[in-house]
Amino acid sequence: MTTTTNMRALILDNYDGSPFRDARIDLAPPKPGHVQVKIHASGVNPIDYKIRTGQAPYAMPELPAVLGTDMAGEIVAIGPSVSAFAVGDHVYGLTGGVRGLQGSLAEYANVDAALLAPKPKNLSMREAAAIPLVALTAWEGLVDRANVQPGQKVLVQGGSGGVGHLAVQIAKALGAEVFATACTEKLEMVRELGATAIDYTKVGIEQYVQDYTGGEGFDIVYDTVGGPTLEASLGATRHYGRIVSCAAFGPHNLAMSSLRSADISGVFVLHPMLSGERRAHHGDILRRVAELIEAGKVRPVLDARHFTLDTAMAAHDAVEQGANVKVVIDVIAS
Repeated sequence: MTTTTNMRALILDNYDGSPFRDARIDLAPPKPGHVQVKIHASGVNPIDYKIRTGQAPYAMPELPAVLGTDMAGEIVAIGPSVSAFAVGDHVYGLTGGVRGLQGSLAEYANVDAALLAPKPKNLSMREAAAIPLVALTAWEGLVDRANVQPGQKVLVQGGSGGVGHLAVQIAKALGAEVFATACTEKLEMVRELGATAIDYTKVGIEQYVQDYTGGEGFDIVYDTVGGPTLEASLGATRHYGRIVSCAAFGPHNLAMSSLRSADISGVFVLHPMLSGERRAHHGDILRRVAELIEAGKVRPVLDARHFTLDTAMAAHDAVEQGANVKVVIDVIAS
């Protein structure tokens, strides 16, 4: 492709919570190492509305900007030095919406090819767009940090949430025995995903550590909630166990975990996009996740509502208000 692409995009002009501005803008041809993707669907995550409302200073782009972190679409142009993809390939990834990277609330985007992987063949574009951020966060915690092994007991705090419902399935697919906390209304969903469901509104952490581990603690605790839940989780691991959190944004007393000689790790899934480091690892993880999806071992759970670029603000509001797991914006009907 040697010409610019004129496209529809939603533009954020300020961080005061105002609606997006609907505009037509030009997109240059992809530079070396990049591909141009026709975006079919844009996944919405809590980080998206936090960026839009100025609550994520570590990731907010210079304005005006196009937001949208997750995407699924079709490659329409290849930049120099790209050999892993071809025009017409269907791909998905966590690709933009932060700092200087254009997001997915637009008809097209130029994307670093290292951040992409082939879309799972058995998922629609809409379903695929719901996967990247939550799957990458789950995988980095369970596999990269905790080195989950078959037969281990894994506790997922917040098993019905975006990251949690993928963490449950990935841990199960890799052979672990999975336990997950959820509210009363979400227990059946957690069971259907393959975990022993724990109603955190009725059972305290000391009780379920006793009930399911004989008081010894879980091999791995994956916290997706943060705050008091992470604080309590520090005492839920066995000796020399592992605690991982993707929500460790506050001060915590590590005494309980230290007395158990436990390893504690934090996951910040946006780091490769922001820093440029280890971007290819994200593409590799998404290939592994696609294999599990195509094998029927992992699936996204989507909110039943359908949103478009015309109703993108409503999609952000739905996530902020606690939507039913994953919200997706259809950029192009698929």
